Amino acid sequence: MGNLKTPLHSRCLEANAKMVDFAGWDMPLQFDGVLQEHKSVRERCGLFDISHMGILSLSGRQAKEALQGLVPTDLFRIGKGQACYSVLTNEHGGIIDDLIVYDNGWNEDIDKEEMFIVINAARAEKDAEWIKNGVKAFEINITDKKGDGVLLALQGPEAEDRLKEITELDLHEMPPFGHRTFDTRDFGEVMISRTGYTGEDGFELLFNTEAGGLFWDQCCERGIQLCGLGARDTLRLEAAMHLYGNDMTEETTPIEVGLGWLVHLEIPRDFIGRKQLEQQAQNNTNRKLRCIKMEEKAIPRKGYKVQDANGKVVGTITSGGWSPTLEAGIGLALVNLSSSKLGTQLSVEIRGNKNACKIVKRPFIQK
Repeated sequence: MGNLKTPLHSRCLEANAKMVDFAGWDMPLQFDGVLQEHKSVRERCGLFDISHMGILSLSGRQAKEALQGLVPTDLFRIGKGQACYSVLTNEHGGIIDDLIVYDNGWNEDIDKEEMFIVINAARAEKDAEWIKNGVKAFEINITDKKGDGVLLALQGPEAEDRLKEITELDLHEMPPFGHRTFDTRDFGEVMISRTGYTGEDGFELLFNTEAGGLFWDQCCERGIQLCGLGARDTLRLEAAMHLYGNDMTEETTPIEVGLGWLVHLEIPRDFIGRKQLEQQAQNNTNRKLRCIKMEEKAIPRKGYKVQDANGKVVGTITSGGWSPTLEAGIGLALVNLSSSKLGTQLSVEIRGNKNACKIVKRPFIQK
């Protein structure tokens, strides 16, 4: 059995994309080169096919209450038309996956409350099963919201203007993490959110299959840069955004990996892993995820060891690569608490050689 393919797979091939396996999907790594695609998103805008990601709908009279028991973030801080970033946590406070939660409010058509969640492709089956088991005490209907639809990300400082050109929608007033479903003239019903994974302004759009292809074609006709997973990774790394499986796993907690702001212990509701996270919040942790920047021409990669001034191993690179914007090697590293202070001089062992680096402020690029 071959890899899964998004509805835009043939269009990606027509655009001469270099395809790679990603979480069981055949996905574009690059179209015109990672550096060109990266620069386009930072300076103008770029279009990504992210249809491999999962979208689940949870509906029921207590849909939000049910989902609240699975995440440490206070979902009652958001209302209809708003979204938030969060994580699913296990009994030990470890991260099962990160996700975006969308509050769709009360759906009068089904007479129920409805929440959407966008999840990672590699964790989709695990997440669905975990959520299904976690909401058993409630009458919740869990369905695949995406189906065979097309999920696209239009990212970059020109994204709002280009989206208006194509759809005639003025989204200037839509706040970050705002979302709404629009009935458009050319594309039918489209769910649009002001979210992304690049550190730039941008939007993520859910179309039906035919409309998604049409939107893709119109972007191409207007010369909007098509972008692959390579640029998506360099962009998110510069923004110090986490990648599941690298910078967070079931063995790391939100507090350890710099996502403590997602843990709202002041809320009176219980959630899976709360006790363990309360203990960490009180007693601190013995390791922290930090941004490191190389001080010489070297590129850190996942798994490389981080050493202190005495040559003692104090951590590991979880994500690393070349920053086209900074023209330097950068990475995220899980390091011992004693070596985690901003400005600490460390080194990364690369092919037997020590390469100097320093802990720097997060994110790597300031917007």
